[in-house]
Amino acid sequence: MSSVEVFTEYRPLLFTIAYEILGSAADAEDALQESYLRWSTVDESEVENPRAYLAQIVTRQALNQLRSARRRREEYVGSWLPEPIRTQPDASEDAVLAESVTMAMLLVLETLGPDERAVFVLREVFGFSHREVAESVGKTEDAVRQIAHRARSHVHARRRRFTPPSDEAQAVVGKFLTAAVTGDVQALMDLMAPDVVEISDGGGKVSAARRPIVGREQVARFMAGLTRLAPAGLRFEPAVFNNVPSMIVHTADGLDLVAMFELTTSGSDSAGLISGIYLVRNPDKLEAVDRARTLAR
Repeated sequence: MSSVEVFTEYRPLLFTIAYEILGSAADAEDALQESYLRWSTVDESEVENPRAYLAQIVTRQALNQLRSARRRREEYVGSWLPEPIRTQPDASEDAVLAESVTMAMLLVLETLGPDERAVFVLREVFGFSHREVAESVGKTEDAVRQIAHRARSHVHARRRRFTPPSDEAQAVVGKFLTAAVTGDVQALMDLMAPDVVEISDGGGKVSAARRPIVGREQVARFMAGLTRLAPAGLRFEPAVFNNVPSMIVHTADGLDLVAMFELTTSGSDSAGLISGIYLVRNPDKLEAVDRARTLAR
């Protein structure tokens, strides 16, 4: 195959790696563009494993971008959330891949250092060998093993069990939004776990809660107030973003926000209830909401 065909074949994998390291689809696309330019100059006959080689190029580009992005995120106005991506209906069939791009997981990854994040993503999600990961991040294999152990322990201590999107979950979200529109605070509370967390991202460009809101009563009152103050022409469009049930919210002026909902898993006292709500209003992060992403590992 030509260099273009090889890159095209692995593009979904490469985008997924870059997105999980960066938390931004726009930045991931930039990393892929730079990676292709470098790949186009490579003598493919000398490349034994194109998948690992391309992953190495993309990882290095993503790490360079991440180090710059982290400085910008320290100055971000309000809470920072990853850029939402519309995922394909079958994206949750691979449970490991599906969980790896959820808002909850990406926020956990955000607490890791750049090298830890890249090592965890490459090793735990994509199954690259310690040697391949070491070549990608410029570390020794022994160092990568230590980093991987540290990152794995950090993530496992903070991750929440993933619930794939389902008709039942989407129905809960529908009831929740109906209750929000009607201002029924009690109905909202009944649909949420006691420790529910709501995080809004306006980026300082539109109004949004500056800090996370915790607890079912506080979140219920916030959501009821949000819809009460919403401009005319409110319209909800069900969708799946980052492999969780979501809603695209429109007003008469156009696209307003993407809301993503995390539900608790079975086996919990709060099973089937909403435990996380992520509202992305920053217009810079909503430019590609209509583009469905193909993920791969």
